[in-house]
Amino acid sequence: MYDVIVVGARCAGSPAAMLLARAGYRVLMVDRARFPRDTLSTLYIHQPGVALLHRWGVLPRIVETGCPPIDKARFSLADVTLEGCSWPADGLRAAYGPRRHLLDTLLMEAAVSAGVEFRENCSVHDLVLDPDDGDRVAGVRLGSGARGAITERSRLVIGADGMRSTVADRLRAPMEIEDPTVSCAYYSYWSDLPQRFRLYERPGGWVGTVPTNDGATLVAGYLPQERFGAARSDALGALLDNVARTAPDLREEMAAGRRLERVYGTGDQRNFFRRAAGPGWALIGDAGHHKDSITARGITDAFIQAQLLADHIGDGLRNPTRLDTALERFAAARTELLLPDYRSTLKTARLAPRPHELEMLRAVATSPELTDRYFSTLSGVCPIDEFVTPELLDLMDERAGLEP
Repeated sequence: MYDVIVVGARCAGSPAAMLLARAGYRVLMVDRARFPRDTLSTLYIHQPGVALLHRWGVLPRIVETGCPPIDKARFSLADVTLEGCSWPADGLRAAYGPRRHLLDTLLMEAAVSAGVEFRENCSVHDLVLDPDDGDRVAGVRLGSGARGAITERSRLVIGADGMRSTVADRLRAPMEIEDPTVSCAYYSYWSDLPQRFRLYERPGGWVGTVPTNDGATLVAGYLPQERFGAARSDALGALLDNVARTAPDLREEMAAGRRLERVYGTGDQRNFFRRAAGPGWALIGDAGHHKDSITARGITDAFIQAQLLADHIGDGLRNPTRLDTALERFAAARTELLLPDYRSTLKTARLAPRPHELEMLRAVATSPELTDRYFSTLSGVCPIDEFVTPELLDLMDERAGLEP
């Protein structure tokens, strides 16, 4: 019998398994994929996520892949251009955008080094319930080509198996918050572009660039959900047209460079919070909470949830009463922590004009300190409700007084 079974070995599952194994628990982690394997992702790890990689001792291995540090950011909207960087998180100011086949493999290897038993190419077919308490999850039923069907039991099952989570489906985990999809995203990789993190916005379009491994740059474009059908029929054309309209200077750079891979994309960017925990189970990462990828918070949020869950469990996993209390507290803390960025992300992903925000950004652009505060809000280092300062309000009032 295991203390914990973690389903999913990517950005939420591997860190959670690693942390619980380091705490002395017997942990089994399974994933239906074979590693290394890529996945849809905008790659970007914000500063709080980088700080957690450093805390876990994994950051040096990320750096060793040659993934460039990102310590400058640029954002353009209408006549406003902001250039700066987020404040540091635990003394670390750089962000990173590693390719997922590298990042996920390194996280999995860190979990295995911590003592986690890992089975790849292994799928969960169902959950096992405690015969004495039909509401408590007590294990999983697994299947793989090598082992055949097998049942494994545990005190806790963690679903970290993505937005379409099998664990969540078998639990019938209810939605606590749910909003419609609002954007669709397409991206590919180009050579010979400036290795800079850049964001461009216009009504109806959004474009971002993320430097990654081997001199490549991810170029991503976002369009309203209602344009998904047309974009899907010509993904490359939709991406290039979006860049040309939203970031003409970038489009010129791309024409001089070279596309390295096919275009990837999706219109299925769901927005929700599922119930995060119950007797003998927890959901983390995209299994428990997913939002539009336009703010690139998915990887960082997965790391945060893994650490949050491990912190709440502490040394109480083998005591059912203490475990249930810890899971309830984790669930409440998760939603409270992530809800403000969820709401902010949905506003951005609607790609609609926001006149008052443009006025605010014009004021922010006059102050390097406020510009860095703005990027700190995007990264999560500065809470959203602390962004508006008396200095910013004064600048906005001053600018309003200068207008004819």
